[in-house]
Amino acid sequence: MTVSQITTHVLDTALGRPATGVAVGLYTHYDDGWHLLATGTTDADGRIKDLGPAALPAGTYRLNFGTGSYYKGLDKETFFPEVDLVFAVNTTGEHYHVPLLLSPFGYSTYRGS
Repeated sequence: MTVSQITTHVLDTALGRPATGVAVGLYTHYDDGWHLLATGTTDADGRIKDLGPAALPAGTYRLNFGTGSYYKGLDKETFFPEVDLVFAVNTTGEHYHVPLLLSPFGYSTYRGS
């Protein structure tokens, strides 16, 4: 499997385990708005390694996480029906890992390695 330039990992910190089955969309921004580039779903380890092409041009990107559907599948309430993480790709060819630490009423992120 080829690893894309942008990858993600979702951990459910409330349950202390990977968040399996979270739908994720990768978007890029142009002058006329956001455009969908790729979609994926987190695997049993909460990861998506093949989200989008192997290389992306420099620009602004967004990952949209379907957290509402994930928690609905667990029969749990959540305050955040979706999470959008907007970030800049400055160097073509560099790997960008964007993890999401998730709980029903909060989330955090960082640039991973």
